[in-house]
Order: sequence, then structure tokens, then C-alpha cells
Amino acid sequence: MSAVVLAGPIGHGAHVGEAHPERPDRVMAAMAGLVDLDLGSDLARVDVVPAGDDDLLRVHSRAHLDHLERLAASGGGHIDPDTFVTADSWDTARLAAGAGLAVAAELSRQGDGLGVVIARPPGHHATRRQAMGFCLVNNVAVLAASLAATGERVLVVDWDVHHGNGTQDIFFDDPRVLYVSTHEWPLYPGTGAPDEVGSGAGVGTTVNLPVPAGATGDILRRALEAIAAPVVEAFAPDWVLVSAGFDAHRADPLAGLVLSDGDFAELAALAGSWAPAPGRLVVFLEGGYHLGAVRASMAATAGRLVGAGRLPVAPPTSGGRGLGHLEATARRRARALEEAGRG
Repeated sequence: MSAVVLAGPIGHGAHVGEAHPERPDRVMAAMAGLVDLDLGSDLARVDVVPAGDDDLLRVHSRAHLDHLERLAASGGGHIDPDTFVTADSWDTARLAAGAGLAVAAELSRQGDGLGVVIARPPGHHATRRQAMGFCLVNNVAVLAASLAATGERVLVVDWDVHHGNGTQDIFFDDPRVLYVSTHEWPLYPGTGAPDEVGSGAGVGTTVNLPVPAGATGDILRRALEAIAAPVVEAFAPDWVLVSAGFDAHRADPLAGLVLSDGDFAELAALAGSWAPAPGRLVVFLEGGYHLGAVRASMAATAGRLVGAGRLPVAPPTSGGRGLGHLEATARRRARALEEAGRG
């Protein structure tokens, strides 16, 4: 068994919006999933410090960060109907952004282990200049950019049910970071079409795999294996970071995919197979709004990755909608790459 290097829970007592689905209980449900694995001394917590300006400015504009800080200092308010800031949100967001940095540093020191970041607010919708979709600072992007700045090649696998438009925006023209996303389509935020493949030097390093409502786990796995895997192999990442939203679960109230916790175990195994060495995989909690599904899915994800298979896991799902969409996705991606001169 590999050890789990954990940062969290972060945000379980702060950044609280009234009757909001992105609530503190989410991180506690994810923590309960890890506790369910009974890892004992194989669960190691790291101390986290807030991300500093140098780390944040690699992925966000100064104006965006200043706006968040000022809004929190004034007592908070809404950025949009879904995204809020409270008096403690800026400090909490900086701590959540620092969590991935702390985990990666400890994994590098040990040369082994699985990194897990259980923090809120989540991050993958936060673009370079805009907070949105419950997200203030893009936590996974902060770590990806930090690693890329040292010469590492970084793969971000995002299986949240919503497209991670923020992560795509930040790395769209960056050849050092490969972004791969499975997501329900059409759904918020409306981005993530197959022909969004990157720009400039980053053409080819964005891989979008949209699937329709009703898609089962086998459709997502086939998309990743058939379309993304050859790109990942050619890219040869040094690190794999997972935006692990669990809102594609069939019990989740905010979307229409029908995955089980067993499907997340299968997705985790695939993402883990792309890590080049032990200690080069970090899982970040993103979405997921049914507490029981978050708990079971985190246990299934981490359990598969560290070989702690003592818990019952629901069978992976199959036979849902979306198989025909994959052929169209592959065609649209190939056409976009050809038009960009990278086909």
C-alpha cells in the first residue's frame, strides 16, 4: 500500500453561503471517505500555508486577486448568482490554493505516495481573470503552473461533470500542461467542445470529451482510452493532477450523468496509470453535492489508487447514452487540429 499524503480538510468552518450547495459538509464527507479506508499510519497530513503572490500570479491576474481581497475585506458579497465571497473567503481560498503545493512538496521529498487535497472553495471554473461557478482561485492550476515553472510536464485530468473552463483558459496556449476533460454536454458553463484544442504553442494540449446526460462510466472510460490516451502517451507527463469532481455520480442533484462510485475507482486507476512514477499523482476535490456520493466516491478513488480495497464498491456502470458522441468528438477534434496545422 502507498501512503496517502493529505492536505485538508480546508474550508470546513469558513466561506459559508446561506443554503448553498457548495457547503462545508462537502469536505467533511470527502474526509469521511478517507477515514472509511482505515489507513492508519499510511495517512499522513501535511501542514499548509497560504499560497503566496508568486504562485497565484502565475495563473491569475493581479486585478482578479485584488478584487477578491477587497470584496472579502468589505464583508463579502456575490460575484454572480452562484458565486459568493464572505469575510473569510480570501484567506480560505489562499489556503486551499496552497494545499496542492504542500502536498506536492511532500511527495517529492518522499518519492512515493498519493497526494489528496480536500479543500474548498473548489477551483476549476476560476479563469485567469474571473471567479465563477462556486470557484474563486484555481487550486489545481496553481500547482500545475508551479510544477511547469520548474520544467515539469503536467497532465490535468478533470472528470468533474462540469467542464473546467478555468483550467482550460489558463493553460490554453501553454504546451507544458495537457488538459483532459470529460464532462456532461450541454451543461454549465457551456464550454468544452471537442474543437477547443488549444492555441498557439498549446495547440493539441487541450482534449475535451463531452458526453450527453445519461452517459455511464464505460462511455467516459472509452473516451479517455480511445481519444485521450494516445495524446497522454505522446505528451509523457512528469506529474498527473486530477480534478476529482464527484458530481457525475448518479445521486448528484446538479447534473445528469449516472456514474457509480465504482466508476470513479476505474477512472482513478486509468489516471493513475498515466503517472510516470510513485509520488507523482495528486487528487483534488472539485464538485460533488450529494454527501453520501462524495463519501463513497472519495473512498473508492483513493482506495483503488493505494490498494485499500476493503470497502464494498458499487459495480461500474455501462450501457448508457453517448457511444455515438465519441465518434463525432474524435472527428471534430481531428478537424480542428488539421485546421491548426497539427493534424
